[in-house]
Amino acid sequence: MATSRQKTKKIQVGDLFIGGQNKVLIQSMANIKTSRVEEVSAQINACAKEGADLMRVSVLDQEDARAIKDIKKRISLPLIADIHFDVTLALTALEGGIDAIRINPGNVKINPLFAEFIAKAKAKNIPIRIGVNAGSVSKDTYLSSSSRVEAMLKTLKGHIDILESHDFHNIVISAKASSILETVEVYNKIAEIYDYPLHLGITEAGPKETGIIRSAAGLSPLLLNGLGDTIRISLTDDPVEEIKAAKRLLHDLGLYPDFPTFISCPTCGRTEVDLLPLASKVRAYLEENHINKTVAVMGCIVNGPGEASHADVGIAGGKGAFVLFAKGERIASFKEEEAFPRLIEAIKNLE
Repeated sequence: MATSRQKTKKIQVGDLFIGGQNKVLIQSMANIKTSRVEEVSAQINACAKEGADLMRVSVLDQEDARAIKDIKKRISLPLIADIHFDVTLALTALEGGIDAIRINPGNVKINPLFAEFIAKAKAKNIPIRIGVNAGSVSKDTYLSSSSRVEAMLKTLKGHIDILESHDFHNIVISAKASSILETVEVYNKIAEIYDYPLHLGITEAGPKETGIIRSAAGLSPLLLNGLGDTIRISLTDDPVEEIKAAKRLLHDLGLYPDFPTFISCPTCGRTEVDLLPLASKVRAYLEENHINKTVAVMGCIVNGPGEASHADVGIAGGKGAFVLFAKGERIASFKEEEAFPRLIEAIKNLE
């Protein structure tokens, strides 16, 4: 059973809500310059098809900010603008119909325009995510702090205080580091102080192989402790891969029920079938077709029959052949080359 989420404020972003519910939303970020409207929109729609709930775009300049209006016409997901340095970009994004704004308190200047930005966001009921990043906290804040975690907390508090002083409470919080231990520590401390929804992530986590491990290691203890209302698995890869990884992680933590559970053995010297390509092919079929079943593809007679029989449907191989199990019952046996079509047929018969 999934862990209940920590109670937070409920913040509306577009037609969705963040926080105040036992659900974790998935988001990613387009990696194409935002002014390239058609390409960015296509990438966002690909992520939506894969299962993204929210998407973020970088706003480097006014050309990017003005593009938001056209992108919004081409997508169905709520869109978040990522603002650094220049708050005038946030003002343009608000005029373009953006659904939420992320500001980096480590580099956004506080000036009279910042107050204007807060007022316009409040008038339009647009939430602001205060997104602290360990890599962009000011040098002065680091020097006056005992640790990077303390520096991140100081930076976060400074901007929350500013927003709240303007009676603005439509806030989402994130505080990301590339360090797993620092990220876990800072989020746990934030949750003790604030009841705003939390967006979780390990920043600069690396390429897919590294980034998935780091993200799972850092986000799992937080999610299992009831923290986190949205997540991003940050990868040096296609944003679609971030969505896939997030779904798999949330599903294994009991937080994303409508997703296949795929089981396969690591293979060893006992394996007498060509399991790796078969396992990859079956997993892809399950995920691409959104089949919410437990399916096992096992390679030998030691654990194979047990795992296969415990799944909704599964196969266990040995000596160039497979045995098929469905709902715990042995159904059939067949040659290795028949494995994929026979397994898919059995999966379809379950529906």
